[in-house]
Amino acid sequence: MARDPTRLSDRVSRRKFIATTGATSIAAIAGCSSGSSDTESDGSSGGNTATEASTEMESTETEETEQTDEGGSSSDTSALESGGSSTVYPIANTAASYWNANRPASDTEYWPHSEYDIDTDQNLADYWAGLYGFEAGGEEGPPFQFTVGLSHSGTGVEKVMNGQNDIGNSSGNVEDELPDRDSYESFVDHVVGVDGQPLVVSQEIADAGVEQITGDQLKGLYKGEITNWSELGGPDREIQVLGRVKGSGTRTSFVSNVFGNPEEDTSVANRYGQNQRLAQAIAQADNAISYLALAFIDTDGLAPIALEWEGTTYAYQDDENGLDSKAYPLSRDLHMYTWEGTSMKEAAVINMILSDFGQDTFVAPNNYFKLSARRQEEQRAKLPDQV
Repeated sequence: MARDPTRLSDRVSRRKFIATTGATSIAAIAGCSSGSSDTESDGSSGGNTATEASTEMESTETEETEQTDEGGSSSDTSALESGGSSTVYPIANTAASYWNANRPASDTEYWPHSEYDIDTDQNLADYWAGLYGFEAGGEEGPPFQFTVGLSHSGTGVEKVMNGQNDIGNSSGNVEDELPDRDSYESFVDHVVGVDGQPLVVSQEIADAGVEQITGDQLKGLYKGEITNWSELGGPDREIQVLGRVKGSGTRTSFVSNVFGNPEEDTSVANRYGQNQRLAQAIAQADNAISYLALAFIDTDGLAPIALEWEGTTYAYQDDENGLDSKAYPLSRDLHMYTWEGTSMKEAAVINMILSDFGQDTFVAPNNYFKLSARRQEEQRAKLPDQV
């Protein structure tokens, strides 16, 4: 069935409002979650946070907890707990807002099932959970709650491995996040979207004429070999090189892609535990540069710059060589890991995110790139059979 492009555009605008509301709440959470300093030494202090739903949606407080269920059957209706990466957080948080609100089929603004060839009179979460044998929640609630905690990728994969969460959100491969493990066979990797990490600078640096750098210059910046903006065609001003903490999937992916080694040492003025804090630091400075998750590129006070890599220049929103290009060196998959298989509860939520509806609603409005139809099917094949 063909979708009405006007209605889809209107809905996406509403969805962007929801995503923006979520991002604003994340920033507020990040600003008060640990002491007076915005810089984190290990990123661990962001582990216990609350998921804020849109003001138009049902609000559900969530925290990363120390215990989780191990039930794999549809009779288990305890909360599905996820947590980890601040990069994957916008996707998971938006999905949780929709799931927990469990809008009726008549609310086609939020649950446009017919536009995706889904014939149902069930509420949103009731439908997706029902595919895996769960009964409707009743009284407008979902069959089970879906909670999302905020920390970083290393914490996410550790907690799912230790049984503290059902789903571990990570913007880096588990092999890079836990390099000392002998085996990764128990992790099930569910890729839910793609991020093309932009390079961003403080707005004053962009206004001074710095529009792009080369791959060699990028390496020189993160090795402490280039220290003044005048060396890059900018003002005579010291460069403040920023980044994420070790254990962050954003940092792991960046260092691995740029230097070919996820454990490469870099020279950074300050490291931040979450993308939200990093974006704020760049915006508040007048001399900063950093990599960042794409979802936070619209932060006021910072600007994306292009990267020339091996003869090709990649730029944000470039139709030919954009950040969504397969050849863009800072591209990376976004993961939701499960442990020792995938339970029916986990599958119900992940299947919703992998669907065309989920990609349009949870991935694209958060400035990430949707999976191709081929990759969607590859990821669905990892889920248990529907009932």
